[in-house]
Amino acid sequence: MSDRILRRRRAAFAAGLATLALALGTAAGPAGAAPASQLNYVAVGDSYTAGTGAGAADKPAGTTCWQSTPGYVGDVDKTGRVSLVVNAACHGALLTGGTEMSVQTQIQTLAYTQALNASTKLVTITAGANDAGVSPVLFACASNGVEVCANAVAASEGALGRVGAGLASAYATIHALAPNAKIAVLGYPMLFEPADGNPYFSADEQVLINLATERLNSAIAGAVVSAKDDGADAQFVDVTTRFSGHAVNSDDPWIAYNSGNPLADSNFHPNSTGHRAYATAIMTEVKPAKLAK
Repeated sequence: MSDRILRRRRAAFAAGLATLALALGTAAGPAGAAPASQLNYVAVGDSYTAGTGAGAADKPAGTTCWQSTPGYVGDVDKTGRVSLVVNAACHGALLTGGTEMSVQTQIQTLAYTQALNASTKLVTITAGANDAGVSPVLFACASNGVEVCANAVAASEGALGRVGAGLASAYATIHALAPNAKIAVLGYPMLFEPADGNPYFSADEQVLINLATERLNSAIAGAVVSAKDDGADAQFVDVTTRFSGHAVNSDDPWIAYNSGNPLADSNFHPNSTGHRAYATAIMTEVKPAKLAK
């Protein structure tokens, strides 16, 4: 291959990453240092980190990566303990591939813009649910009977080995780019408090869906252990206890669910209160103030 062709390909790759950087709202250059009492903070991941359910969605023309505000990332930023460099998360993101910007692409873009670097001290991430097929599980379980639901949950469980390996790879890449960062890996809440009366999901189906979430969280926690074994300062943050009593069918739900529109983007995502609960989990369990010392 000639040097001219190599130069063209490198230029095209760089131009593509620059386009992604603009779509994510990142600056094409190193991030400035945070004040001494704050941590440089970067967020990546799927719809939970993109703020889905917290408020109005921002869907810029020409990009498939969109977010909603104010999500937990913004809530953490408002504490004054961190200096948010960028939230690169995208609604619907897979670990790799897909029509939305994948977690892998988010990380590559942050590397290109140098927004993820040795001065980064905190990274938060939610990922894995889309790869494990949580949405297909919900669709399969909605009024289709327990057997169909159980088969969908079994299929999701069958994908968890691949999901866990992909998550461990993502954490390792983040650590390589930001070796001084605490990587806070957030799990997912149980969606239901199993009970009869839901028009779409029976109590037995709700139990199965919660089981799928439990197994997904276990795979995520396992990937964190692997990342720690490889030297990453990673921490799994389990939110299931925090969300107990606040499922979609509770008297005080912290998870959005519009029964009149079962296809709403916000369904089964934290509402504004739920996102604040995620932020509280980070502040109390990861303790950014201590990381700054």
